Amino acid sequence: QVQLVESGGGLVQAGGSLRLSCAASRSGISLNTMGWYRQAPGKQRELVATVRSDGFTIYADSVKGRFTISRDNAKDTLYLQMNSLKPEDTAVYYCAASNHWTTYWGQGTRVTVSS
Repeated sequence: QVQLVESGGGLVQAGGSLRLSCAASRSGISLNTMGWYRQAPGKQRELVATVRSDGFTIYADSVKGRFTISRDNAKDTLYLQMNSLKPEDTAVYYCAASNHWTTYWGQGTRVTVSS
């Protein structure tokens, strides 16, 4: 019984910044790993970044040095700070959360980066 709600998407120009948030309602279910994935039109969904409950992070090579993932465990909220945005970052961004058994997904938030 987990619900994930993303916010913060929008339209920005190349070189700009945007911060995404994901609020989790988990009803007592422990979530070891949370992350962001994205899907551009005609492309497969791909990993952007993940963060464990202890703060350990993994990033896709394409976003290293530009994006920062973090989570506030007390607030059950996940963040993605996106800097130096490029047109190729344009996609629908999905919040995900998992425990040992299941991965849960949010509805997505659209990010568009103009050139």
